[in-house]
Amino acid sequence: MALKKLKPTTPGQRFKVISTFEEITTRKPEKSLVYGKRKSGGRNNEGKMTMRYIGGGHKRLYRFIDFRRDKDGIPAVVKTIEYDPNRTARIALVCYADGEKRYIISPNGLKVGQVLMSGIGVAPEVGNTLLLSEIPFGTMIHNIELNPGQGAKLVRSAGAYAQLMSRDGKYAIIKMPSGETRMILQTCRATIGVVSNTEHNLEVSGKAGRSRWLGRRPRTRGVVMNPVDHPMGGGEGRQAGGHPRSRKGIPAKGYKTRSPKKQSSKYIIERRKK
Repeated sequence: MALKKLKPTTPGQRFKVISTFEEITTRKPEKSLVYGKRKSGGRNNEGKMTMRYIGGGHKRLYRFIDFRRDKDGIPAVVKTIEYDPNRTARIALVCYADGEKRYIISPNGLKVGQVLMSGIGVAPEVGNTLLLSEIPFGTMIHNIELNPGQGAKLVRSAGAYAQLMSRDGKYAIIKMPSGETRMILQTCRATIGVVSNTEHNLEVSGKAGRSRWLGRRPRTRGVVMNPVDHPMGGGEGRQAGGHPRSRKGIPAKGYKTRSPKKQSSKYIIERRKK
């Protein structure tokens, strides 16, 4: 997961810091696990733009990822470690003993040829998926379910990990990457280890063109708009913009948007750090 800084031979190369991709073992995805991803350009079914600053970008194939890890007791061998354009983490192609192939989120340190398992009574080793009731305290985990059998919803991006702190009744108490401490049912599953591509946050694009390749259009700041377009727009000459807020007028810093009546609040022991 190393990074390389390029020599400043061109303006676009001067600040560029990208991954070496040395952990990638193949460039061609498994044909049976992909389909052509259609782009919306930020427009809905009527052709109206509902999300700004989206458009263009390189054509992508979507890889079907197994977030359930529900083939219990069947060993799976890691065949390849691959790049996925649809997420920040690396993915791994695993082949089960019965011949089925699936993609999984690759944890840090996973190697080709390694054997993975999931289910009850499995050893808590990197890449294995267990119930939260069977994972030792203090273990780094990722791909955490919110409801049993639903599939992983939490801690799936590059370099992310949560930590199992303790258990209380039928719940496991987990410290999330944000610093939030919350309860999750012990019958939910999680995968051992830290998500791969841990240095993703240190990468530097280097030029605007790389953002366009990713499908991101130039973003216009609110302070340079007219008053009719944004609460922070207008004024004679350059203005500071006043109180930072969104285009709809919602304050941007310190304003709580989470509903106090939200059903899941009872599972949160300690809120995330400000």
